[in-house]
Amino acid sequence: MSAPTADREGNGVFSPTRAQISQRTLRTDRWWQSPLIVDLGFAAFVIYATVRAFMQKWYYVADYHYLTPFYSPCLAKWNEAEQSGCVPESSHFGQFLPDVWWLPYAALSLPFLLLFRLTCYYYRGAYYRSVWQAPTACAVAEPHAKYTGETRFPLVMQNLHRYFFYIAAAISIINTYDAIIAFHSPSGFGFGLGNVILVVNVVMLWVYTLSCHSCRHVVGGRLKNFSKHPVRYWMWTKVSVINTRHKLYAWITLGTLMLTDFYIMLVASGAISDLRFIG
Repeated sequence: MSAPTADREGNGVFSPTRAQISQRTLRTDRWWQSPLIVDLGFAAFVIYATVRAFMQKWYYVADYHYLTPFYSPCLAKWNEAEQSGCVPESSHFGQFLPDVWWLPYAALSLPFLLLFRLTCYYYRGAYYRSVWQAPTACAVAEPHAKYTGETRFPLVMQNLHRYFFYIAAAISIINTYDAIIAFHSPSGFGFGLGNVILVVNVVMLWVYTLSCHSCRHVVGGRLKNFSKHPVRYWMWTKVSVINTRHKLYAWITLGTLMLTDFYIMLVASGAISDLRFIG
């Protein structure tokens, strides 16, 4: 998406050759409603996730092995004296991060997950319009005098999205492992509401990750002849189907992540008890 500017061919929205309209737009509909909803949605998730990432408690239910995705993998060293850091049972991949208040317990994965989402093709379009207002809506002048697209720092970093996809896929495998080992109770196999929430969350994370445009390109984007690669073509068609709803999955996963973390926080803090079906 590009926009002409006044200093390029003299035909931008602020060009002296264009009609001088004092209003930002002559639209009379609620053009601002959609970007406002997006802003509020993003703000709610960012605030909640930031608070929870640095809260450093109520992230693990020992009886049922529930580990919130905001703390997975949990890598902070356990401090027995202060009872802080990752509980040993919650650390499936070792503990090598320092236990300090300014470093999230899952500091090795959270930055990459954030970068994967920030560089996502849908999220780019969403926050370009709602946060940076470039542009907010059709026939609404943007407040920026120049437009360089994704050719300069920091937006040139958006081209790293395909690499963040690989890391996000690896983290989804870890989340899947967390969901599997959560089928545990003091008496052996167990199944509760927490398991349902964890499984639904990890399934939706996989759907969001696999519906990514980069995944579609990796699977079959470079093929010049589909008939010579029937398996990859079949995979490409399946990824293409879910790719059409990538926007929907992007929003659903923000909700399932918060719901999963919130439920585990309530159980871990003792505010509620897990609804058990078996075990």
